Amino acid sequence: MATLPNPLPRLATDPSGRSLGLQLPPGRLVDLTYDGPWHEPLLWHAQKPAAPGTWMALGAPAARAGLLPVLVDLAASRGGMADWVLLPGETSYPGDHDAEDVLAEYWEEETEDGELAEEIDPFGDRWPGLAPAHAALCADPDTRAAQVADVLARDPGPEVEQAHLALVPARRSADIPAAIGWTGPVNYESDVARICAVLRSWEDRFGIRVVALGLDTLVVSVAAPPTTQEDAEAVAAEHFAFCPDNVLQGERDTLRGYAKDLIGAPAWTFWWD
Repeated sequence: MATLPNPLPRLATDPSGRSLGLQLPPGRLVDLTYDGPWHEPLLWHAQKPAAPGTWMALGAPAARAGLLPVLVDLAASRGGMADWVLLPGETSYPGDHDAEDVLAEYWEEETEDGELAEEIDPFGDRWPGLAPAHAALCADPDTRAAQVADVLARDPGPEVEQAHLALVPARRSADIPAAIGWTGPVNYESDVARICAVLRSWEDRFGIRVVALGLDTLVVSVAAPPTTQEDAEAVAAEHFAFCPDNVLQGERDTLRGYAKDLIGAPAWTFWWD
């Protein structure tokens, strides 16, 4: 697999990022993985929590330098970065996986015993297929990402308690979890590149961007959310396969009910138990 040059090592001697065309606040490079130090930094994150406007101010210049923005949850109540388990050496390449194959496998594993007929209605135990892409975006994907990031910075909640801006060397936003070896869904999927393959498909069909990562939480912005109940149910089926806890442990414990909340939603949040 071809990889991009990693600009992050330059920040070790140029912490402001001026040589990369950036004006970074004080921050920290992270190269520590579960298996020990990685051969190069995996990400940079700001020392202070993000404020509204931070994403827009730093995200576009960073992207031109080969670094993509993402918020990371460093709340002390969750252990900060010290409790993150990063395993980049155990991660494959997202492009080696087919999103529909991945989702179909997840769906069939979750429904094979036939005990979730009510929860997954109007679908059955056979994978229903990918939801159709929308003809047009309702917002620019990067603008929508900045708006969602500002909401998370302004109003911390259970999904992201303390958001710090991070920069990751990645080709596309959907690849950010794989680029750092994020292990949030490890109890469900041990190779996060398979998760990223689905994110790539959502990036193409729904204009998503990976906006925030926590220990086991993922928030994506959505520039083309479903606009009807039928379309939302098709997307909800993908969400169920991707992260069953969203439906089975959510406020709405059926796919039909869950789908109602997807209509026009500017962001999707996932949490793996």
